[in-house]
Amino acid sequence: MVSPIVVSLGANPSLLSPKFSKISLRHFNKHLVGNLSTRNTFQTIPHPPLSIATNLHPSRPHFVQPIRSSYSSTVLNNFDNFSIDALKKSLVNLNPIRVLKWVILGSFAVGFFKWGVSTLLSPFFWMYFSWTWVFWPWYIAIGLAIYGVYGFSKHIKGEASVTEQLAIVTSVFTWLTLVPPGYANGFLEGWPFVFFFVYHYFFFLNVSIRKRLYGDYYLREHDPKWDVTTPVWHRVLFCVGVTVGHWFAAFEAPQLHLVSGGWRNLGIWGLIMSTVFLQYYSTLYLAKYSEKVVVPTAVVQFGPYRWVRHPIYASTGLLFLSYFIALQAPLSSLFIIAVCLMYYDQKAKLEEGLMVDTFRNGYTEYMEKVRYKFIPFVY
Repeated sequence: MVSPIVVSLGANPSLLSPKFSKISLRHFNKHLVGNLSTRNTFQTIPHPPLSIATNLHPSRPHFVQPIRSSYSSTVLNNFDNFSIDALKKSLVNLNPIRVLKWVILGSFAVGFFKWGVSTLLSPFFWMYFSWTWVFWPWYIAIGLAIYGVYGFSKHIKGEASVTEQLAIVTSVFTWLTLVPPGYANGFLEGWPFVFFFVYHYFFFLNVSIRKRLYGDYYLREHDPKWDVTTPVWHRVLFCVGVTVGHWFAAFEAPQLHLVSGGWRNLGIWGLIMSTVFLQYYSTLYLAKYSEKVVVPTAVVQFGPYRWVRHPIYASTGLLFLSYFIALQAPLSSLFIIAVCLMYYDQKAKLEEGLMVDTFRNGYTEYMEKVRYKFIPFVY
């Protein structure tokens, strides 16, 4: 509280009562108190300078303090109040429950950090992790298979969406190229991943040709007599044979990290490119001389059809054979060749009978000119 100021107003004593009136003027949270009297003398009582009363620094040219937020003030006050004694006091106030909580949290944090560093620096991690845990775990493979079966059930009814059709294909290729070597080796690397994507690209080539010719991916209406199919048990045996062949190859082949590379890989890539080009150009030439891709309007004798009569079936067998050669599984390669020849030979006979009935001597002359069905100079 500052010293009072006494003021005498003798000229007009009626303005104020004889009693003293205390006046409080709030200015920057400071009080200026004045005592008024009716005495004729003017008396001032010394008081502190304005700079002290208003808590301002005398060197400042203004009388308004800068605005400070409550948050910044709290943080600054915490730093101002920090001291060794305060730290000691906080440590003394710790109870056993808090100590145990922080010890447990710290232990988890340190343990997780050490595990992460040791895993990243472990050569075992970089050698065997690859993409194994993305594609290989049984729960992913089984879940994908279940969804594929569900999509296939809708596909039979003609109700499958594009996503469900893609799930059917992906689940089949997963159980052909990834699951068998993953189960046999305990990890995945190298060629299984390559052929997983090659299989997808190969079997979608005819879809891309539809897109190129018609601008979409859908089948056109056509005469159903050209949908040549073998008996159901033939198709089931073929699917079983292909699946068994892939599993045999996975167990016959050496460990994936022991599969030789180098110049041999160039030969594998050459087989892959030959298979893809054979499939693509065979389908493209057939589409050029066919109505709606499916119904032939002439006997195709150009491109791959100059060497074999059924290059599309030959390219499918070559695809399976390339995968088995990449895994270094010779016995499984012979097995898959036998499976493909038995199935596609039956299907080729049905197609050739239909072609003879349609084109008569035209196709008979073509058969005499091109004597091999699948393998040039062999069969």
